[in-house]
Amino acid sequence: MPTIFRLLATVSLTMLSFGIVIHFVEPKHFPTIFDGVWWAFVTGSTVGYGDYVPLSTVGRVVAILLILAGGGVVTFYMATISAGTIKHEQELSKGTITYKGSNHIIFVGWNERTKQLLEMLKERNTHEQIVLIDKTLNNLPFQKHFLHFVRGDATEDEILQKANISQAKYVVITSDPSKKERQADQSSILTTVATRGNNSDVYIITEILTKEQVTNATRAGANTVIRSNDFMSTLFFHEIFRDEPIKPFDILLKVLANQQFHQIDLKQQMIGNTFLECSDHYVAEEQILIGIIRKGELILNPPFDDKLQKNDTLIVLSRL
Repeated sequence: MPTIFRLLATVSLTMLSFGIVIHFVEPKHFPTIFDGVWWAFVTGSTVGYGDYVPLSTVGRVVAILLILAGGGVVTFYMATISAGTIKHEQELSKGTITYKGSNHIIFVGWNERTKQLLEMLKERNTHEQIVLIDKTLNNLPFQKHFLHFVRGDATEDEILQKANISQAKYVVITSDPSKKERQADQSSILTTVATRGNNSDVYIITEILTKEQVTNATRAGANTVIRSNDFMSTLFFHEIFRDEPIKPFDILLKVLANQQFHQIDLKQQMIGNTFLECSDHYVAEEQILIGIIRKGELILNPPFDDKLQKNDTLIVLSRL
């Protein structure tokens, strides 16, 4: 039995014993056993309401014994609770506590991307439960960031199990900014393999920096592979060759902050329609069709006359 429950049982048994004794010693002043137990708890906890007071010599001796014995037990019980609470909070901040929840999102890596993602989730009040796995942090105050921190290497089964990987809904694996690109990709792929090995159903989003490793990340079990370098390179290119620089970084990020990507299965009646015809349909629903996924390949902005095929998945952008 845990210490806290043993102490609680000891306190209860002690107060019950003194309550029964004082009831039989002074039945007039303590007409029921409950009155005696009430007096024992009030006296032993040093609250001292004074509504029940022993008057006889024997009763006062019982009260002295209660103060000496029961008071120490209650004080020790309260001190143990306080110390246990402080210890638990310290262990949470150190990342040594196993997460017990389910349907949560696991972030691998503490960096600017995960920090920004946390802020976005917080701003939209999604109420998602977040678990962070990181091996570089020694301490992360949970009161400040409102997440469950697990310290360790996400390639190890023990660490993933501490994050309750078997009950997770999503896993977001970010690249380690402290490593070279190839090493960071190898680490991300290894983490993907370990994650998929511990949960065959969880949706894995893996960040890859080099083009050569995209296929390996997919083979490792990633459902979605994000090449952040491609995105940033495209922004740099447009900024360099724009006649009137207007900070496309800021504009694009502001636009995307109020939009959300969705994957939609192609409707039966739209099979054979052109991309333009399908795009017009979603514009009427205040959504923008930006691409399709065909046979596992993402095609952004295909030709307008491209006819949609069975099993195509549409990528649309809509307001949050």
